[in-house]
Amino acid sequence: TTTRNSRICPCSSTAPLLPEVATATIAMAITMVMHTDMGGVLMEGTRRMIKSHNNTMKQIKIGVIGLGYVGLPLARLFSTKFPTVGYDLNQRRVDALMAGHDDTLEVSDDLLQDALVNHRFKCTSNLDDIRDCNFYVVAVPTPVDKNNAPDLRPLYGASETVGKVISKGDIVVYESTVYPGVTEDECIPVVERVSGLKYNEDFFAGYSPERINPGDKVHTVEKILKITSGSTPEVADIVDSVYNAVLTNGTHKAPSLKVAEAAKVIENSQRDINIAFVNELSKIFTLMGIDTHDVLEAAGTKWNFINMNPGLVGGHCISVDPYYLAQCAQRLGYNPEIILAGRRMNDGMGAYVADQTIK
Repeated sequence: TTTRNSRICPCSSTAPLLPEVATATIAMAITMVMHTDMGGVLMEGTRRMIKSHNNTMKQIKIGVIGLGYVGLPLARLFSTKFPTVGYDLNQRRVDALMAGHDDTLEVSDDLLQDALVNHRFKCTSNLDDIRDCNFYVVAVPTPVDKNNAPDLRPLYGASETVGKVISKGDIVVYESTVYPGVTEDECIPVVERVSGLKYNEDFFAGYSPERINPGDKVHTVEKILKITSGSTPEVADIVDSVYNAVLTNGTHKAPSLKVAEAAKVIENSQRDINIAFVNELSKIFTLMGIDTHDVLEAAGTKWNFINMNPGLVGGHCISVDPYYLAQCAQRLGYNPEIILAGRRMNDGMGAYVADQTIK
């Protein structure tokens, strides 16, 4: 039986969950597990969440899978508070980073070298070097194929990597942009298959979507307000605490992984649609002989006007993410007309600009 102040733990079908705690720190989470109003009953499900050495904030070791323009800045930042190892399949990339230089220029040589020398940050392509980590972060690309369908192969590969090294009690957090459900429906089964461990019993998951703006030296990773989430309320607190330890503007804790996934994929989709609208206006005003920028400047004097500029849309995010959301909708039998119309408009702007330039 349970006391009046207990409820069933989402990690276990029989064990009572402890009363809610006010602060979301790992140390408090462990205290919550160890001391209950039932005379020291230890929740079986949550006990499996914590390794024998207990994952306090000081004992967490982070392994970041993927050292591109997202993974490297995050790994470097984590290394200022936690022992951190960055893993990448590209040996040349690893060698360059260990020599103190980031070819993407997202992390300055000074910051990278400081992390390597003063915070013992390490980059590697050797799986054994991340085997003793207990908090894994996956930051790999999520492109589309030639038919603009989501290509999840990098995520499958990263999940296999995690499955080879993850242990009981560990947490894996995904940062890659996906449509809602990918983390738990596509990635986690791969981790389970490779590791032989059971999700939400032996290991746990989180989702904290990346918000890196490549080349932006103002909105750097430590200044970004991050969305966090976890596969159980307790894990959500832990994930939130780890990210909060290195972020200056804090976090927003979403109620589920799917909510966090959906929030990320609509961020870029919304921007894509807004740009598409202004691009269409630009085409119309050009036919009218009106300067589009003059129109936008005048309209922008209203307090609630969303000021966007016409132009080309490309890169790894805005031109890709709407297709992830569109395919998810189509699988459910819904045709996302506005999302796809925006993509068609923006995909055609290259040819339009070239044609206008020739004229």
